[in-house]
Amino acid sequence: MRSFKYANIEIHALGHASFMLQGSSSTLYFDPYVLPDAPKKADVIFISHAHYDHCSPEHVVKISGPDTLIVTTADCASNLKGNVKVVSAGDSFSVKGLDVLAVPAYNIGKPFHPKGSGVGFVVSLDGVRVYHAGDTDLIPEMSDVQADVALLPIGGTYTMDVSEAAKAAAAIGPKLVIPMHYNFIDGTEADPSEFERLLTKTTIQVKY
Repeated sequence: MRSFKYANIEIHALGHASFMLQGSSSTLYFDPYVLPDAPKKADVIFISHAHYDHCSPEHVVKISGPDTLIVTTADCASNLKGNVKVVSAGDSFSVKGLDVLAVPAYNIGKPFHPKGSGVGFVVSLDGVRVYHAGDTDLIPEMSDVQADVALLPIGGTYTMDVSEAAKAAAAIGPKLVIPMHYNFIDGTEADPSEFERLLTKTTIQVKY
């Protein structure tokens, strides 16, 4: 687990596309396929799509309490129990003091993530807008995303590669970007230092 602080929130990169965010009064998870030992219970769990390495019922159970809300797509929701809110790209809502926008996430010219099968999330936590891109390529809709922190896949094969992710970061313009979805499963080999190098002429800070 790698931990970073931005403003008043703690960002814990757990591995693959899994993150835990801790704010002043909320603990959030994104795509909890990798968890720390003795994980904290979640207030809200965000799951981008139904693939096993993102939507894992056994991991969701470990971080769920009686009041935990799970926000995900219909395909993933059908495999989960508890308080589940189904969303599609374009949905905007507020839950537990969080402002949430579900945004498109899909492949272009690849079969793994058809348009409409998954989402990314822009979540405002303690005044910080965090974008978890989900499994996606560099798509036109990214230029509409407004975020302070961007969590972007760089592993290629199933998602953007390093070069495409750098272009995505430049289009979004966050203050901080953390690469994800690399060097964990076959086909996701990537060098985060190369990603950082491609952004050296920008004002974007890269941490990994």
